[in-house]
Amino acid sequence: MQLALFALIRTIFNTAYRMAYPFLGVFARALGVDLASMSMVMSIRSFSGVLVPFIAPIADQRGRKFGMLLGLVLFTLSMGLVVFIPTFPALAAAMFFSTLGKFIFDPAMQAYLGDRISYAERGRAIAITELGWSLAFVVGVPLAGFLIARFGWIAPFPLLALLALLTFGLLVFSLPKDEPRVVQPATAKMNFRAVFSSIPAMAGLSITLWATIGNELVNLIFGIWLEDSFGLQIAALGASAAVIGLSEVGGEGLVALLSDRLGKEHAVGYGLVLSSLTALLLPVLGQSTLGALIGLFLFYITFEFTFVSSISMMTEIMPAARATLMAFNVATFSIGRGIGAPLGTFLYSFGFPIVVVGTVIFNIFALLALRKIKKEVFQ
Repeated sequence: MQLALFALIRTIFNTAYRMAYPFLGVFARALGVDLASMSMVMSIRSFSGVLVPFIAPIADQRGRKFGMLLGLVLFTLSMGLVVFIPTFPALAAAMFFSTLGKFIFDPAMQAYLGDRISYAERGRAIAITELGWSLAFVVGVPLAGFLIARFGWIAPFPLLALLALLTFGLLVFSLPKDEPRVVQPATAKMNFRAVFSSIPAMAGLSITLWATIGNELVNLIFGIWLEDSFGLQIAALGASAAVIGLSEVGGEGLVALLSDRLGKEHAVGYGLVLSSLTALLLPVLGQSTLGALIGLFLFYITFEFTFVSSISMMTEIMPAARATLMAFNVATFSIGRGIGAPLGTFLYSFGFPIVVVGTVIFNIFALLALRKIKKEVFQ
């Protein structure tokens, strides 16, 4: 029951997060601003991840439930702001603070699961909650598009605010009150020091960083490559969006089936290797539109399998400061996206094969960091 509720809440969060991409132009036209202004808002939104380590560790001090409820409150208020003040500044603020709410909720939820579910079964639980990411793209974003087409650009926001408010009430009554997991009150400074002084923690964060940069190189460039290669921008990119959603569901399903059996650290390793191999196949398969979409499916399913498995693994590295470490993991993911985007554009100037070679190199860095974790924690 709790896992289903967590998946629903994350679907709501991620629908608000992911709908910004396909409807960026719609929002810009409705509010009378240019795409450059909306793109700047998207960039500023990404920086909210950098703030997470300074806020989300409150779940280590005040309890996991408190952290999750704080994230939901921030999200609900952000959606409500657009409903009552439908202006460009209000939308910009809502996008920033709703994303911050999502980034506060996720580490607290992951720490909650880490406290209550044995490591041997945690991969399946994390995978179920991660369905909230893919379902947002498969169900939430199309629903938002339907509402926008029927009732205007603002239509998704009151629905998201209402759903968040309802799930807030469900969370209040369904989750037991929990206490901080530390014996003595730990300040954020103490937990920060614990993360930065832990070799396994830093190795785990580096896996997130390297793997995310590698993924973002292809993530940013693949659509441009399809357009340049086949001249089918609308058709190919529309098909690729459906492929991405299905591959994400598939990746999360594979984690639920396999990661606990393989062992999370082994699952991450296999995922990184397979992600590298599928990246190398992209230029080969990409001789046709169908081949390119098959390559895209394989690339995203292997990355999703890697990333979701790594979340489960990270929850076990620092049990005494789980929420703090998972907050740093969110921030590292955001930084990786920020580094990968301009780097992908630069590498593409030398050709798409250079982009995929870059992906493989960063995945190798992640594999080296994984070896360090195996030696320190899972030997």
